[in-house]
Parts: sequence; C-alpha cells; structure tokens
Amino acid sequence: MATIRRLRGRWQAQVRRKGIPPRAKSFDAKIDAEKWARNLEAELDRCGSLPDTRLAEQMTVRDLFERYLKEITPHKRSASSEVYRIGAMLKRDIAHRTLATLTPQHIATYRDERLAVASPATVIRELNSLGHAIDIARKEWGVHLPENPCRMIRRPKPPRGRDRRLQPGEEERLLEAADTGRNPLMRPLIILALETAMRQGELLGLTWDNVNLERRLAHLPLTKNGEARDVPLSTRAAAVLRELKETATSDRVRTAVRN
Repeated sequence: MATIRRLRGRWQAQVRRKGIPPRAKSFDAKIDAEKWARNLEAELDRCGSLPDTRLAEQMTVRDLFERYLKEITPHKRSASSEVYRIGAMLKRDIAHRTLATLTPQHIATYRDERLAVASPATVIRELNSLGHAIDIARKEWGVHLPENPCRMIRRPKPPRGRDRRLQPGEEERLLEAADTGRNPLMRPLIILALETAMRQGELLGLTWDNVNLERRLAHLPLTKNGEARDVPLSTRAAAVLRELKETATSDRVRTAVRN
C-alpha cells in the first residue's frame, strides 16, 4: 500500500515494494497524491517494476517541442511549415504544461480555443504535430507516459476538399491581372498550373532535366505522397515551357518563374 502523509505543508505520496527502490512525490492536494500513488501501483502490478516517471514530470511541452524541432523536424519535407506551426504553439499556455500533467482535457481545451480563431485544417495539423512529438518521446526518448493524451480526443472534422473551377471569363481576368503585376513571369506559372494541375511545390521544384519537351512530359521524382510520377504536357503547357527555356539561366524552372 502507498503511504500518504503531510510533509512541510504538502502531501507526499510514497510507494514501496520489496526489491524495488521506493518512489515518492509531493503534491499540494491530497487527492493528487493519492491518484499518483494509485497509478504507480497499477503500473507496478501490470509490469512488475516501477516506471521512471521523472523525465515526464520534468519535461514541459516546450521542452518536448524544442527537442523535436532539433531532432525530428529537419528530416521532414514540410520542415519549414512545421517550424512555423510549432513556433506559434510554443506561445500558448499549453507549452508550460509538463507531460506528466498534460491530460486529454487540456488538449481538448486547446483544440476548442484554437477552433475559435483558426481553421479545422490548421488545428488538425497542430494536434498531429503534438501527438507525433509525444509518440516519439514515449518510444525513443524514455519518457514514461501510460498513453498519449493527444490520441484520446476528438479531432476537428476535416474540411471538404476544394472543387472550385474557373468560371467563363475568369481565366482571362486572372491572366490580365498577372500581366499588371511586378513579376512578368507570373502568367506562365498560372498557365502551367491550369494546364498540368501540378501543385505549387511540384511546379517550383521542377528542373529542366525532368522536362522532356519532345515527349511532352514532366517527371516529378518526389511528390506529396512520396512517389514519382509523370505529368503529360498539353500543347499550351509545352509552348510555355519552350519560351521559358529560351531565357533560362538555371537548372530550375522556378528560377525563371520567381525572378
């Protein structure tokens, strides 16, 4: 049985088992001390040993994310957007919570507060980052948590996929507006996007080595789903690329588009 006692104005819970070093922790409220002791004893009954919860009790969500940004995020294709997203999350109250005290209720409150000012898609991405960071901490960094609280809450309903199409006359107005902008090559970028349905990142990452104007194909070695694919080029798209290639000064098509 655990021992709960008053010590120096706080409530101390101590768990002892034969052959295992004792564990103790102090709390402001007696009910919190009792809850901690019950959870520790339940874990001991299940695993046969006392888990080391000290790291979870010391590591805040801020500490978690700062390590995650150094060790995990740089290896992602979406690293820059995740750096920005996590940076914003670090400014919120949840960042001060330790992992040991972080509950599904805290995360649900964070979710609801964010939904009042951000889109469901944004909140889903934030929860995904937090959930993955906690998973990494549990599996690879020795942070003991009985479960991932981020996996125990309802996620916002994802928004419907976009199915907007240009209406008659809109393409002409769009291209006329592009011609009045500061970048004279915005027009060809828009035309390529309309003709190929390539994503922005795919267009801006396209290199001339992967453009075959004779076969009218653009090869994408790395796409959003991680697989390569070939994109057929319409007559209009091929003509635009031929014009761009005549003035190209780099191996990347995007250099011509951006400069």
